[in-house]
Amino acid sequence: MRNLNLDQLQTLVAIADLGTFAAAAQALHLAPPTVSLHIKELEARLDAVLLLRGRRQAELTPAGQVLVEQGRKLLAASDDLVEQVQRRASGREGLVRVGVSAGVSTRLLPLMLEALSQRNPGVEVRLEAVGSAESMRRLGGGTLDIAIVASPQPAVAEIVLTPWRIDPMVALLPAAWDVPDQVTPQWLSLRRWASFSASTQMHGLISTWFGQAGYRPRPFLALSYPGALKSLAAASQSAALLPLEEVEDQQHAADVQIRPLYPPLLRPMAVAHRQTAVPNPAVDSVLQVLAAFGSGVAGAE
Repeated sequence: MRNLNLDQLQTLVAIADLGTFAAAAQALHLAPPTVSLHIKELEARLDAVLLLRGRRQAELTPAGQVLVEQGRKLLAASDDLVEQVQRRASGREGLVRVGVSAGVSTRLLPLMLEALSQRNPGVEVRLEAVGSAESMRRLGGGTLDIAIVASPQPAVAEIVLTPWRIDPMVALLPAAWDVPDQVTPQWLSLRRWASFSASTQMHGLISTWFGQAGYRPRPFLALSYPGALKSLAAASQSAALLPLEEVEDQQHAADVQIRPLYPPLLRPMAVAHRQTAVPNPAVDSVLQVLAAFGSGVAGAE
């Protein structure tokens, strides 16, 4: 048996609702013979009588009642499908998979998601905590659409890398500590400090900062999430090295203090995405929002 014809099904539902072939023809902007043909072909396809044609109006048979009841759901699903396709084609809907490395501000992410929801509420973003190197591999494999990664990154075929932010790193310290106006590698190497885990490029960035000054201290703790590092400083357990963007909301907090690093340490980030032959409006929408949150050197005067 061939699949149901949705136009014919719509004709049957219209007759059930309006009571007559003529009223259905008028509502659907069809010629009366076309309405009769729709019902004839539908009954032939299902091998069932669907309507009893009375002198004043048509009545559904038990088989017709089942088809109309379930057919309404089928027509509604069809309408929903058409709307979803149109929304996706216009960029108003879609799932975008975004890889986020450990150094991306947990304060900035909600702001970006809120901006996206206001700009394009139909686009769903699925965030995944993924290291920069792994993000680049997954972009190449097609399991991510966009990634926010540490910069620079080795070139990968069909992956576009766009500079995004350059944020200064700062020291977040317990309020009870007596600290200088600027935190140096020498001063910090003699105290407890926490950093990102060794698997992250942020860890390498901080290690290089110490190494260029001639120091190789080990962190008190190495963690993967900025929030955990911030909590150590708030609990007077250790200092934490973090991007300024991550701690700007704590500049007036009573339990911590923030100091710049000297020599200055900058954290460059880039947005990476797959280059496709056919543009994806949903991905483009997310890229536009990310671009709006990009900057030069954040916090620079």
